[in-house]
Amino acid sequence: MNKFSSPFLANTNKHPYRIDVSHAEGAYVYDTDGKAYLDFISGISVSNIGHRNPEVVSAIKNQLDKYMHVMVFGEFHQGPQVELATKLNELLPDGLDVSYFVNSGTEANEAALKLAKRFTGRKKIISFKGAYHGNTHGSMSVSHNEFKKFQFRPLLPDIHFITFNDENEFSKIDDQTACVIVEPIQGDAGVRIPSDNYLKNLKARCAEVGALLIFDEIQTGFGRTGKLFAFEHYDVIPDILTIAKGFGGGMPIGAFISSDKIMDTLTYNPPLGHITTFGGHPVCCAAALANINILAQDDLLKQVEKKGAMIERLLQHKSIVEIRRKGLFFAIEMPSADIVSRIVLKCKDQGLLSFWFLSNPNSFRIAPPFIISNEEIEKACEIIHSAINASLYPICAE
Repeated sequence: MNKFSSPFLANTNKHPYRIDVSHAEGAYVYDTDGKAYLDFISGISVSNIGHRNPEVVSAIKNQLDKYMHVMVFGEFHQGPQVELATKLNELLPDGLDVSYFVNSGTEANEAALKLAKRFTGRKKIISFKGAYHGNTHGSMSVSHNEFKKFQFRPLLPDIHFITFNDENEFSKIDDQTACVIVEPIQGDAGVRIPSDNYLKNLKARCAEVGALLIFDEIQTGFGRTGKLFAFEHYDVIPDILTIAKGFGGGMPIGAFISSDKIMDTLTYNPPLGHITTFGGHPVCCAAALANINILAQDDLLKQVEKKGAMIERLLQHKSIVEIRRKGLFFAIEMPSADIVSRIVLKCKDQGLLSFWFLSNPNSFRIAPPFIISNEEIEKACEIIHSAINASLYPICAE
């Protein structure tokens, strides 16, 4: 039997990205043969501060010595939840005051959609072409990639998709719209960046018709774009914010965040408008708080844009069609999906982790941890150049 396979473990596809993991530390993942992989995807924007940060590990161990799960979310007063919510309140602008902790990004988005429907009393939802918001039924409903969802229909009704960065379609947001859900920078579409005033004008249109604006910052949050949250680049505040991935410092946690007025509607008619057993798990909350404190106190965020610019400069290659980037959030577009596939696999062979986009096959993603050093950046860019050359000119590379 292949060492990667198990008859008892479900697979997601026929050709997974095979690495037999032994351990991970800092900016590296190690396999059971001792090979080191420089992690340039951070577990898909999860390990923003690197693997096994000592302060996060210490916070986890300290909480383990006190208690783990004790009760479903909202019924007991638990210190780690209160401290984490207080910290988020300090960091976020007015209107994003109250946090509800959940288990993942897709649950955060599911709950945000419910909250918008409950508050507005409306059913119509606007999303965007190219959007990705998760893989459960509601989140899949507002994701755009039909190939990924056609086998699972029927999904949520009254979902409408408009074109990202095109204000001419704002008229489709009307007084029947409960909410507009959008990634401030589209991730799975291949790092699509809005024009300077697009999100501000989108918020104005939502306010005009009484729709709520949901920002999905599951990939872009916690420093990935050079600011704690991507919406800070665009001088606009959503009505509801969803977060996960880089939130927990490597532990699974998500949240949806809004005003007290909006969030309170989940407490009555019916009560328990959203419930979760493991959401706000105290160990995950402790890890998330340590993670936020590291980002808030260290100069890591100040380095993100500088390091991103360095990578972009070193990655220049005549075969690259386009580099789309905000901070350390990259899509590298190549002439074809076949070339991208070869590049990603050749990078892995040479000890560098990159990855694909589900909905943008002509691009590959890189999203290194913020702790990456200049020397590691140079090493990674050399590997990517080598992989590009080997993919384009395989005979010469041999």
